[in-house]
Amino acid sequence: MSKLSGKVIIVTGATSGMGLDSARLFLKEGAKVVLTGRSQEKLDSLKDELHGDYILIKADASSTEDSRRLIDETVAAFGKIDVLFFNAGVFVAQPLGTITEETFDYIYDINVKGPLFTANLALPHLQEGGNILFNTSVSNVKGMPGVSVYGSSKAALRSIVRTLAAELAPRNIRVNAVSPGPIETPIWGKTNLTEQEIEGFAAGVSQQVPLGRFGSGDEVARTALFLVSDDSSYITGAEIPVDGGMAQI
Repeated sequence: MSKLSGKVIIVTGATSGMGLDSARLFLKEGAKVVLTGRSQEKLDSLKDELHGDYILIKADASSTEDSRRLIDETVAAFGKIDVLFFNAGVFVAQPLGTITEETFDYIYDINVKGPLFTANLALPHLQEGGNILFNTSVSNVKGMPGVSVYGSSKAALRSIVRTLAAELAPRNIRVNAVSPGPIETPIWGKTNLTEQEIEGFAAGVSQQVPLGRFGSGDEVARTALFLVSDDSSYITGAEIPVDGGMAQI
């Protein structure tokens, strides 16, 4: 029997990278999946490559109104919500002395405000025994120069995981996080760094990973599957690293 048969799962930031890899795996395991993203063009491009029971909804992760519509359309289509996977996130590097309020608000609106308020709106429809999964980052425990805003946004998510896990335990709703290290993902092409800076950053980061390589989106997806399935039925409030040992050794 499939691990997610009949489960309704919302995946934010699902048009590429870790989100798309996870959505594909969830569909393979029998879930009904709602894929969201900010680009209608990217969402439309998925229609020919996805297989299973799914819908595509354009939604900006930073918009509470978009989140409200996302929840309403999901419930209208599938009648319930079993799992929320908050994968959408943005990365911007700004060393101290160059940080702007605009960048701070941009990162926190998408990385922190978006998932928290979406969970807030989804709660009445979230089934007992359901799951909320957050995508944090190795940078919430590692001091990485130039990313204080991004790193602190992910640390905020880690705190939210603990709080919501305690708050929702009476409803048997588990709340966990997957914490990627350096992963091969399109997010690197969406940063404010030049190609040369990205290459230098990647080389430096790779040297800090005991396994000596970047991870894949599929490796994150398989951990996400574990955390939202009954295989992890006695785990809540946890953060599982997928970082090649970067923050562990």
